[in-house]
Amino acid sequence: MTSRLNRRGALRALTGLTVLAAGGGVWHAHASGAMGNGASSAYTPWYAWRSGADSGPLAIVRAGILAANAHNTQPWRFEFDANGIRLHADHDRHLGAFDPYRREMTLSLGCALENMMLEARAQGYTPRLTMTPARLELGGPRDRTSPCAHLTLEPAPHDSDTLHQAIGRRHTHRGAYVPDLPVDAETRALLRETGASPDVRLFLLDSPEQMARFAELTVGATERIITDHAMATASAAWFRFNRRDIETHRDGVTIDGFGLPAHLTAALKMLPPPSDEEADRQWLRATRETHLPTAPLFGLVAVRDLYDRATALQAGRAWQRMHLLATTRGLVAQPLNQLPELVDREAELGLPSATADALAELLGTEEWRPTFAFRMGTAELTPRPSPRRGTELVARAV
Repeated sequence: MTSRLNRRGALRALTGLTVLAAGGGVWHAHASGAMGNGASSAYTPWYAWRSGADSGPLAIVRAGILAANAHNTQPWRFEFDANGIRLHADHDRHLGAFDPYRREMTLSLGCALENMMLEARAQGYTPRLTMTPARLELGGPRDRTSPCAHLTLEPAPHDSDTLHQAIGRRHTHRGAYVPDLPVDAETRALLRETGASPDVRLFLLDSPEQMARFAELTVGATERIITDHAMATASAAWFRFNRRDIETHRDGVTIDGFGLPAHLTAALKMLPPPSDEEADRQWLRATRETHLPTAPLFGLVAVRDLYDRATALQAGRAWQRMHLLATTRGLVAQPLNQLPELVDREAELGLPSATADALAELLGTEEWRPTFAFRMGTAELTPRPSPRRGTELVARAV
């Protein structure tokens, strides 16, 4: 769920951009999508979900596919009939060493669940949620045929609230925020209320000391991740640098999502894709110079049990609600999940739990364990949507 380039990195890259040969430059600009603003059929789901073309379960699935998710992997499959929807994990879209326990995959599914719950009420249903108990383990679940969750739909009055209305406007923003515009106390209180449940707790880092320590730990975690070949390779597989890749895959992180001005975005698209090593350096630079220092607020979503699947689904639902709430209040957000990712990696490799211990010290508790970290604030530039796979690719009637 992290980006690899920032504005300063883009400017550094652009210093090496010489005059393009007329024919080749125009061709590459067209092939990479530089002549446009990133709009294509890969983005249609953002604009079609409230078109009125569908109602009932399929409309609910259309809302689900617009949810926040790790690296824009969209790790979901849906089965539906007139009475309900079954949500499955798509294990072919696993992040490998970046998510060895499939914890982030499950958070992503929880985000989709929340969007579907909101859309179900707007469609005139009371959704009844049943989650299949399971542990998140190395290698994934033994039973990959059962759904992780089932929504049963019962007729009810239509109910579209402000969170539901924000579904199509919520986008991850990986660019610079305005550091001297704080998130006000009312919004912080609403975030705590929106994200709370018996098994999920939100920690907002309020003090300069906590924020500085979180930033220090996150930079250190990023440095470790980019030197871990398996993690770096798993992440690199989800970057889409040109129009052809976007149209083919309809997923992943794109240049349009870096939060850069339009002219820099277009110019970057005309450059050859960076090597994995250069992309890693740019990600570290973006983390150190843009993501952390421009954010007025950091938060951590914590749970008592990192590897209980139902709890991870609930944590994903909580994050989706918080991100939607931020959208309704003119704010943007971005996951900064390097620390929880490193907790999983250390556990997978049987290493001492140094990162988990550091997080416990930061929050002052060992009872609540962070499963998701983020930054939030006011964006310098309007966020752009990410490509999405439509219902024809991820859903089927049964």
